[in-house]
Amino acid sequence: MNSFFYGLFAVVLAILSLYTGEVVTFLMLGFILISLQNINMTLKKLVKQKESD
Repeated sequence: MNSFFYGLFAVVLAILSLYTGEVVTFLMLGFILISLQNINMTLKKLVKQKESD
């Protein structure tokens, strides 16, 4: 997924969290998703580097 879909997903979750009153859950989920995205990008870089060696 590209950045547009991540942004769209975040907006939908934000609207849903405001509607249900679960703002803290939205923030924690956002931190988890950002962390997982960073881990994924790092692993992709490591694999690309390993393949080029």
